[in-house]
Amino acid sequence: MSEENNGGNGINPNSMSIIVTKGSLDWAYPPFILSTTAAALGLDVTMFFTFYGLPLLFKKLHLKITSLGNPAMKMPMMGGHMGMPNLLSAIPGVDAGASVMMKNLMKKKGVASIEDLRELAVEADVRLIACQMTLDLFEYTRDDMIDGVELGGAATWVEIAAKSHINLFI
Repeated sequence: MSEENNGGNGINPNSMSIIVTKGSLDWAYPPFILSTTAAALGLDVTMFFTFYGLPLLFKKLHLKITSLGNPAMKMPMMGGHMGMPNLLSAIPGVDAGASVMMKNLMKKKGVASIEDLRELAVEADVRLIACQMTLDLFEYTRDDMIDGVELGGAATWVEIAAKSHINLFI
């Protein structure tokens, strides 16, 4: 990109980076929806997966809802919206049940699955970077990941973020 197009500041006006730190079903949607939408609009998008966001790059996804500590989570039920009290989250199987309910609701409403959104991101050339430190810390390997994932560290993301017009932490 020429200096005239970026005002001489080195920032690519058509770029976005996202740090993905959470890997639950409900937290997986925002980064994948935003990244695929931005890529469809012509932005160069990089996603940096670290800590609990890293499993979103695994070949096999086992995503669950995080109802504990989320008082805003209300599901459409019996003609209204019902919240789940935190106490219920302590009961074995409640998160699994809530996850099944959410997946069924999304399917019924035509919302793409995380697997589909992730595949769309790969097809749209979204740059997917797995945090090397997180891989080492939790004893994962590149073989656990889908194809096309790069490895990098904090310095990798900082270099990308310094040149990105939009930087998100999710």
